[in-house]
This record gives sequence, C-alpha cells and structure tokens, in this order.
Amino acid sequence: MISEGIHLHTERLLLRPISLDDFQQILTYSQDEEWGRWTPDPKPYTHRFGEEFVARKVLAPWETEPRFSVLLDGQVVGGVGLQIDTLNMVGELAYSLAREHWGKGLIPESARTIIDWGFRDLGLEKIFARTDLRNTPSLRVMEKLGMKKEAHLRQHILVEGVRQDEIHYGLLREEWSHTLLKD
Repeated sequence: MISEGIHLHTERLLLRPISLDDFQQILTYSQDEEWGRWTPDPKPYTHRFGEEFVARKVLAPWETEPRFSVLLDGQVVGGVGLQIDTLNMVGELAYSLAREHWGKGLIPESARTIIDWGFRDLGLEKIFARTDLRNTPSLRVMEKLGMKKEAHLRQHILVEGVRQDEIHYGLLREEWSHTLLKD
C-alpha cells in the first residue's frame, strides 16, 4: 500500500504530496511562456486551468497517480509524479520545473528519487517517460536517468494545432538494479 503522507528527500530537495496550498507557486512559474512551450496544457496557462490542474492532482487516487511537489529551500519549484498501470506494474514518469531552475540538475535529482521509490517501494517493473521530439532538455533528462529510447512516434501529438513527433524512453527494473550496483 502506498502512503499518501510520504515525503522523499534528496541532497537538495524535499518531495512531498502536492497540496492545494501549492497552487499560487505553481501558477507563478507556469505563467512563463518558455515553460509552457513543452506542456500540452492550453496556452496561456490560465488561473482557472491551474486551479483545476492542482485540484485534479490532489484528488487523484494516490495508488495510481502519486504526484509530488518539488521544494527547494521551502519553495515549490516543480512537480514530479507517476501515472501507474497497476495491472502491468508500469509507471509513466512526468516532471516539470520552474524555468529559473533549469540546468541545475534538479529534475534528474528528483526524478531519480521517484524512480527509486517506484521500483523499490511500489514494485514497478518498468518506468517510462515521453516528450515532444523538439524538447531536447527533457530527452537529456531521460538519458541521464538511464532510460533507453524505445519509440519515435511520428506526428503523434498535436501541439498548438501542429502535429509533432513524440519520443518514448523507458527503464526496466533490471536496468535500474544494475545502475544501483555501479553506484
């Protein structure tokens, strides 16, 4: 059983379940156009959409959709979570980070913690992530996490009315186990 009160720590970050109180900080960083460029969310990211997004994540069943706020020095700077297929024991990793913190290694740090938790505590067999082909920073994150490219889906997603390619990366439990042995 997954505990909704779980808090995960890294060297620099606290990952805790998203709460309604996080809304204003999430709204602030999600107003950035460059940040929004890589989300499927409507542009501009409106106050109402932000409220609904946070409420959906807070109310989602923790067993299948655990979502953590990423805190740096007590401030919400991003989010990370899993969408879990309990039948197949597979989780889709999702993450976002305020643009002012890009390039500091915070997403690989927080995502690695979620991956470790997913394999170790949840018993997942595979964790995967996907992104727009043009989102090279996200592709680099997936590679840093030890994920392997699994699919290139041509014109698979619609981004602001334009068909775009989507890339899928995945990490198997045994691959994760091998990376632990190297550390």
